[in-house]
Amino acid sequence: MTVKNISIDEFDYPLPEERIAKYPLAERDASKLLVLKDGKIQDSQFKHIGDFLPPKALLVFNETKVIRARLQFQKDTGSHIEIFCLEPEKDYQIAFSSASPVRWKCLVGNSKRWRDGLLTMQLNVNGKEVTLTAERIEKNDQYSEIQFSWEPSGIAFASILEAAGEIPLPPYLNREAEPEDRDRYQTVFARYDGSVAAPTAGLHFTKSLMEQLRAKGFELDEVTLHVGAGTFRPVSTPTIGEHAMHSETIIVRKSLIQNLIQHLGSSIIPVGTTSTRTLESLYWIGMMLHEQGMGLKNWHVDQWYPYGEHPALSTHEALQKVLDYLDLHQLTRLEASTSLMIAPPYKMKVITGLITNFHQPKSTLLLLVSALIGDQWKEAYRYALEHGFRFLSYGDSCIFL
Repeated sequence: MTVKNISIDEFDYPLPEERIAKYPLAERDASKLLVLKDGKIQDSQFKHIGDFLPPKALLVFNETKVIRARLQFQKDTGSHIEIFCLEPEKDYQIAFSSASPVRWKCLVGNSKRWRDGLLTMQLNVNGKEVTLTAERIEKNDQYSEIQFSWEPSGIAFASILEAAGEIPLPPYLNREAEPEDRDRYQTVFARYDGSVAAPTAGLHFTKSLMEQLRAKGFELDEVTLHVGAGTFRPVSTPTIGEHAMHSETIIVRKSLIQNLIQHLGSSIIPVGTTSTRTLESLYWIGMMLHEQGMGLKNWHVDQWYPYGEHPALSTHEALQKVLDYLDLHQLTRLEASTSLMIAPPYKMKVITGLITNFHQPKSTLLLLVSALIGDQWKEAYRYALEHGFRFLSYGDSCIFL
């Protein structure tokens, strides 16, 4: 059976509504921790995760920051229109620092009520009265292209979102964002604006826990993957071959790639599935450079690219190819995009373990977990359900080694 023929029903499990954590715990690292190591399961508390990590392991965190992506407009007729900002037309950093106007790919709620014309909103930005306007430039099956403009025009779009937007909680929480979500649905190490969903495995870390891990000899490093709304989309087709993976932007510093090479042969453990996708995508970018040469133009990892025929290439050789490219072009970081689908029988190229949360049934994230630990995911999830673990974004965590 090829990967495309895998039935998504094999990755279903019963998840009662009451097991979905609707709110976070008061203390981030007080969450429960399921440990799967050497085929055996035990539970602990997240604050003790250092007791289970391999010596001198490299932990890789996703530094993306959740933006206040939901904008609520009201038409003169009284109709409410929600505009959900997915990604900018141009580079993220440029988009957030830009003055008026900017263009974004967006989802539009109650779209039938907004056939044409402008939407406006009055807001206060750092003491200034601002008029924000939204205009739909183009509409297709997946998103609308929206142009935002505002007066006074010199204010950065990041400040506009900060003042006008709402935190985009996952739809399965079935509640509106509340004031505490602004802090708790954000990791303590978030730095770079761009995600519409938190890299939730990172929500369990506190600054003091991270310092404790460093003191124990573990190394901590960072990548950036801006999480898209597609991460919440369960596979709705009978087989995964019919599911279109969403594309996400990844940004990796040259120093991280050097660090990964130094840790090959030991333990590289990503914090979350987003960090996993980023690290594994690096290998395939190296493969693309190996196959297509240093003149590579298309910096995108297609979802099925790893499942084709490729020459033998070690992880060291692939990462070195990426380094060579950065050196050749005097770059300090790599920017690309990935739609990488990690599902059985995918073999991990870079990572040796995973810190993650418990994921939705029939999700691509559950497929990723299965690629790492095989059918043991069923035993782990059964154990979690039987032992009071909380599920999904604000829920408990697990470490698979």
